[in-house]
Amino acid sequence: MKTAPEVLTFGCRLNAYESEVIKGHATTAGWTDTVVINSCAVTKEAERQVRQTIRRLRRERPEAKIVVTGCAAQIDPERYAAMPEVDRVIGNSEKMKAESYLTPSEGKVAVADIMTVKETAQHLIGGFDGRARAFVEVQQGCDHRCTFCIIPFGRGNNRSVPLGPLVDQVRQLTEAGYGEIVLTGVDITGYGTDLPGTPTLGQAVRRLLAQVPELPRLRLSSLDPVEIDEDLIRLVAEEPRLMPHFHLSVQAGDDMILKRMKRRHLRDDVIAMARRLRDLRPDLALGADIIAGFPTETEEMFQNSLALVDEVGLTHLHVFPYSVRPGTPAAKMPQVHGPEIKERAARLRAKGSEAMAAFRAARIGKSASVLVEQDDAGHCEHYLPIRLDRPVPMGTIQTVTVTGQDDTHLIGTIAA
Repeated sequence: MKTAPEVLTFGCRLNAYESEVIKGHATTAGWTDTVVINSCAVTKEAERQVRQTIRRLRRERPEAKIVVTGCAAQIDPERYAAMPEVDRVIGNSEKMKAESYLTPSEGKVAVADIMTVKETAQHLIGGFDGRARAFVEVQQGCDHRCTFCIIPFGRGNNRSVPLGPLVDQVRQLTEAGYGEIVLTGVDITGYGTDLPGTPTLGQAVRRLLAQVPELPRLRLSSLDPVEIDEDLIRLVAEEPRLMPHFHLSVQAGDDMILKRMKRRHLRDDVIAMARRLRDLRPDLALGADIIAGFPTETEEMFQNSLALVDEVGLTHLHVFPYSVRPGTPAAKMPQVHGPEIKERAARLRAKGSEAMAAFRAARIGKSASVLVEQDDAGHCEHYLPIRLDRPVPMGTIQTVTVTGQDDTHLIGTIAA
């Protein structure tokens, strides 16, 4: 019996959104017995997991057609085309086009130069299978060139979604019953630099919330701390539907390392932005990406990153052991030894776990608003997992009192 196409997603929320587009194109085109791997290339480990999955799939499903797309496929298509398990390789631009699924490929590889792509392919998707939260793409690509990052070579330059299609997509998902929308992209604070009038992300968010008043909750993915614009800052204070959980693309807490990373901020910029956001909304939660063991990082430099967690009050920490990405400037810098990278990452994660434990404990006895993602669990406005005292319909938003916690969740009693 023929089976419907399946899409396996690796990496970011943007890939999660794009996987729904891929699934729609593949289904409309009549693809069967096919698995599409939507890959990630942010670290060596991410690519290793992709290749491991491809080999496992071939063993488990010898009859299936295996198609690889995503950033890993875009950056190094020949590597994946050379894998005997792979039937076809499609680029990041091609995967979003319906014609890529309708017309037979002349060869195994269909990957164009991503740097020549000038705009986003606009789509309206109806929903996300098995999810109560929906992701919406606001932009693609990145105009910056951080020395450690390979992703611009997989995604291309910044390309923003015009406000009209953005509003249409959010309205459609809201009408379909999604209680929370997450705006996602590669560099969402770069939104609008390529659009007429150069609207900022904050201006787009303000107009989006005004034009879709029925949207209950809006969440933002990772923000560059020095690109957060004044409109967005005002919304932090004025708009309760904008969730009080912001994730900052920090990467390091030492000024010399930040300069060598070619970041656009320094340590004091992060501290100042965090202070400003908390002054406007004291209860907000802040997260950050931090890389451990960047080339030339000394123990003293690392201690500055470690101390930043407490100074800024970071609770939702994403720790990345530095991973060499061939073709990036950082790959040519003096490297930190692997065991030191691993050990520093472990210390950062321990610091993050300690901060998270304190933040969770401080929520006990307080009220929370929970988006139900399973029949008895979901995430609150601060993106903390909460288990409810009884099952309720998925996708609803429940007001609870936090009464305790276990190893993985806060415990919430639904208000009478």
